[in-house]
Amino acid sequence: MAINQVQTRAGPVEAEVTGTGIPILILHGSPGGIDAARTMSHFLDKHVFQCICLSRPGYLNTSLSRTHRSIDDEADLVAALLDALQIPRVGVLAWSGGGGVAYQLAARHPQRVFAMVAIAAVSKAWIAPKTPLAERVMFGTKFGAKVVDFMSAKVPEHVVQGALEGEGSLRGEELETLAKQVMEDPAQRQVVLEMASTVNVGGPRKEGWLNDVKNFAAIKSLGLEQVQCPVLLVHGDADTDAVPSYSEDAHARLPLSILVMMPRGTHLCFYAHPQAREVQAQATKFFWDHAQRP
Repeated sequence: MAINQVQTRAGPVEAEVTGTGIPILILHGSPGGIDAARTMSHFLDKHVFQCICLSRPGYLNTSLSRTHRSIDDEADLVAALLDALQIPRVGVLAWSGGGGVAYQLAARHPQRVFAMVAIAAVSKAWIAPKTPLAERVMFGTKFGAKVVDFMSAKVPEHVVQGALEGEGSLRGEELETLAKQVMEDPAQRQVVLEMASTVNVGGPRKEGWLNDVKNFAAIKSLGLEQVQCPVLLVHGDADTDAVPSYSEDAHARLPLSILVMMPRGTHLCFYAHPQAREVQAQATKFFWDHAQRP
């Protein structure tokens, strides 16, 4: 079943449901959109898992309410989406900025989430770093978006290496080795290139990005201690976008969690790393195992 716009009691949401089987809700990062959620779901077998992809509030075609703009509000909106789709319980796959709403969904609506895989997920206050002018042009304007798309088509190796460099502390030979490995793996290359086209903070993603930045800076608690479902935390120890302490602190506070720290992994390590397939298989089994439990 494919859906573009779902009407919920809390407002319309750009969403689609693909595949059959165990329902997995995909929560993209910041910035992002339904396109980023689709890319996140590539590793899930659509004959085994039903993927619910959406654009979070303020991204692409999910409007941001004038009055209900908090992370709590977003969690309630997601619950309303599940109601509209008549899906009682889901596994949650959240990456980076999607972590806040994932934790709040599980804390506020515990009966709706049977398990969570949280990748480099925000679990406490996050302050957006200041970006150089060149980056603001490349990832904040229509011109920059066109340049990224052109480079992805003509010189994808530069886009891949630039993404890995920008999302971690790898440099020199270590960075070049990982970039080469990613370029030689069709699935990993595809994810990095697709993600590069979803991280522009301007245009139809601007409102969501600015709201996320404001909300993340003001985080006091995401109710991690109230999360009843098991959580698989995945993080790279070379991540500079969301530093490893986000998952380490979450692991210490969550009642049921497993922490997987990927060596020399960047913010993209779940999808672009020598151990990516192994950890993806672990995540798949995690969802499968916990979906079978009452």
